[in-house]
Amino acid sequence: MKIAVYGQNYAKDSTQKAFEILLDVLLDNKVGVYVESDFLKQQSVEMQQSSAIRKFSELDNSFDLLISIGGDGTILRAITYVRDLGIPIVGINTGRLGFLATIRTDEIESALTEIFNGKYKISERTLLSVSTKPDSNVIGETNFALNEIALSRKNTTSMITVETHLDGEYLTSYWADGLILSTPTGSTGYSLSCGGPVITPETNNFALTPIAPHNLSARPLIIPDKTMVTFKVDGREDQFLMSLDSRIVTLPNTTIVTIQRASFVIKMVERLEETFLDTLRKKLLWGEDRRN
Repeated sequence: MKIAVYGQNYAKDSTQKAFEILLDVLLDNKVGVYVESDFLKQQSVEMQQSSAIRKFSELDNSFDLLISIGGDGTILRAITYVRDLGIPIVGINTGRLGFLATIRTDEIESALTEIFNGKYKISERTLLSVSTKPDSNVIGETNFALNEIALSRKNTTSMITVETHLDGEYLTSYWADGLILSTPTGSTGYSLSCGGPVITPETNNFALTPIAPHNLSARPLIIPDKTMVTFKVDGREDQFLMSLDSRIVTLPNTTIVTIQRASFVIKMVERLEETFLDTLRKKLLWGEDRRN
């Protein structure tokens, strides 16, 4: 078995501890261990020179698994390595909430034992794919997002107008600080903080959520994930920001942004007893009422 390990925030004691435990478990199981090159550089000289550990800067379909150490943000960066290769991702949580990275440090050995024995399930997560006109090369090859794609104002406190079309039909022009198009996976992130709905991972929908809209009738809208969404931004400034998860680009207001469902999915490894509803209750204290 060939396993890739990706991590960030090495300065955190929790990440360091989790990586050391993980490495012991992987080597005990005699699997091929490949650590992302920048993450490996942060390790001890002894670890960097170990013959049991190799480094990678790119992945190919020979890898059986990628293990991410950090929070959900680390997984969002890890998918830029996985892309459309179909490599399942295991998330070890050393961050905060952890909707994607759900395995705690004290569960690493038991969770990996289950995974090596085939006792796990796969949750397929839909992604967004974006293209821009007239400049189609501004984003590059990482033109996809697992959580959301958001358009927002740049060097101004003034609101922007986001003209929005669904499958070529005009919807409305949002007058707001920005607009978020979220996947079900991203519905518990930025979209939720802006008043968007929580969407279960297996639902075939996206959510359009305005950021601080000025028009009170602008509310989050659920749309089928087969919808092609087109945006055109106008405002006092000549540029706006577009974020793809944690990656940000600056675009001129002349840009037409088109977003649709990506042609591939990300495969998240989950333990058999793990469910989204259970995670929702534990992480967001869903529906908790201290009076009861």
